[in-house]
Amino acid sequence: MQKKTFSAEMKAKIAIEALKSEKTVNEIAKEFDCSPSQVSEWKKRFLEEASEIFASKKEQRQKDYEAEVANLHQKIGQLTVENSWMKKKYEILFKGKTPKFD
Repeated sequence: MQKKTFSAEMKAKIAIEALKSEKTVNEIAKEFDCSPSQVSEWKKRFLEEASEIFASKKEQRQKDYEAEVANLHQKIGQLTVENSWMKKKYEILFKGKTPKFD
């Protein structure tokens, strides 16, 4: 049996149908040929992410900025550790002498 995939638009349509509460989750699942647990999951996710629709562009830019800053801090930490490791290996290898590269 092949797994059925749904577009984002179809998932939203199914979630909205579930939110209307005119039909049971089982009826909706049967109508759209998907599992009841999937309908419930899409409904839950729709409700959780609904506030993002009304978020201002400024708020979204702020979230994106904060995520980028966190990512850059993580990268700085990683590079600091790598740099420290390289310095230690360099000192061990050359015992404080400056190597000559030809």
